Amino acid sequence: MDERRFLTELFEVAVAAADPAKALAGVLPDKPKGRTVVVALGKGAAQLAAAFEDLWQDPVEGVVVTRYGYATPCRHLPVMEAAHPVPDEAGLMATKAVFRAVEGLTEDDLVVALVCGGGSALLPAPPDGLSLADEQALNRALLTSGAPIGVMNAIRKHVSAIKGGRLAAAAHPARVVSLVVSDVPGDDPAQVASGPTVPDAVGRQDALAMIAARNIVLPEKVVAHISSDAGTAPNPGDACFKGNTVRVVASARLSLEAAAERVEAAGLTAAILSDAIEGEAYDVGRVHAAVAREIALRNRPFSAPVVLLSGGETTVTLGENPGRGGRNTAFLMGFAEGIEGLAGITALAADSDGIDGTEDNAGAFVDGSSFDRLRAQGKDPMGYVQRQDPYSAFEALGDIFAPGPTGTNVNDFRAVLIRPQE
Repeated sequence: MDERRFLTELFEVAVAAADPAKALAGVLPDKPKGRTVVVALGKGAAQLAAAFEDLWQDPVEGVVVTRYGYATPCRHLPVMEAAHPVPDEAGLMATKAVFRAVEGLTEDDLVVALVCGGGSALLPAPPDGLSLADEQALNRALLTSGAPIGVMNAIRKHVSAIKGGRLAAAAHPARVVSLVVSDVPGDDPAQVASGPTVPDAVGRQDALAMIAARNIVLPEKVVAHISSDAGTAPNPGDACFKGNTVRVVASARLSLEAAAERVEAAGLTAAILSDAIEGEAYDVGRVHAAVAREIALRNRPFSAPVVLLSGGETTVTLGENPGRGGRNTAFLMGFAEGIEGLAGITALAADSDGIDGTEDNAGAFVDGSSFDRLRAQGKDPMGYVQRQDPYSAFEALGDIFAPGPTGTNVNDFRAVLIRPQE
C-alpha cells in the first residue's frame, strides 16, 4: 500500500461526504408564495449556492459571499469575494449587499441562508461607534489568543451588526431557513460563522467573563461596546425568530464516518477518536502521538493495523514574530516529535477547506522519520517549533499537502495509519 495515497483518498472521501449537492439534497424547504432570497455565506458558500440553484430549479435572488479565490459561478446569484481571516473593505461592501438582499420582505417570502465556516471574517459589520479597523483589531487579537472557536465567536457576535441572529432579525417577517455546514466542534449552528441567522443565549456578561478568564487583550473601544447595552445580541426567544428553522446538513462527524467506511472497505480497522477535539495544536499532536505509540508498541487500546481518525478545531497561541503555518502543520510537528524513530506510522492532518491558516496548503504528511530527515538537511526540528514555523519544516521535507480549495468546510481532518512493528 502507498500510505500517503491511501491517506489522501481518505481526505477526499471525507470532503466528498460534505459535497454541497449531497448535503442539500432532500433538505430543501417548501417553496414560498412570494420571493425566494438566498444568502450564501462562508468559504464554501459559492459551491453551496450553485448546488442549491441546480436543486431548486426556479429563479432565485440574493447574494453569495466567499473568500478570495473560492468563487464558483452561479446562474442567478452574484458572487462577492472578501478577505479571511482578517476582514477588509470588500467584506464591508459584501455585508451591505447581504442586508440589501433581505430588505422589504414579507411573510410570504423565504430566505434560505446557506452558512458555512469563514463567515465571521467575511462579513464585517462594525456597530455604531466602531470602525472596520476596530473589527480587524478584534479579529487579530482573537486569532493570536489561542482561544477556541466557540469563545472567539461568542465574543465576536457582540461586536457586530450582522452576527448572533441579527441578519435573520433584519429579514423578518420573512421565513428564514438556515442550512448549515458545520466547521465547529459540537456542531452548534449558532457558532458557525458566528450565527448570522441563528441566535444563541450567550450574553454580554458571558463574553466578558471569557475575555477575562483567558486574559485576551482587546481594544478598549471593543470592550466598552461589549460592556454596554449596545452590545446585547438578540435573544433566541424573540418573536422575530418564530417560525424560522435551522438544520446542520454536513459536519465533521459525517465526514469522519465516511472515511471510516473507506478504511473498513480496505480491510483495516478504523477508530474515530472524536469529531470535536480542541486545544493547543502542538499539544494535541503530542497526545495523538502517544496513542499511536501505544498501539504500535503494545497493541492497545487498538491492535495494528488500524487507522485513527479525528476532527475538530485546534488552536495556535502565537508569540512575537511567528513564522509560517497553520494549526494542522503545528499539530503535525507535535505528532512528529512524539513518534520519532518509529516505523510503520504515517499521518495526514489537513483542513477540509483546503487551506491551513493563511498559507497555500491544507496540511502535510508526517512519519517517524520526519525529524531525522530534517536533521539530515542540517536543520533543527525543534527550531521550527520554537519559531512557530511548521510550514517551512514540511516545505523543506517536500511533505506539504496542497489540494487547493475544496468547496466545503467541515473543519480539520486527521488520519493516522499504524502498521504492526517489524
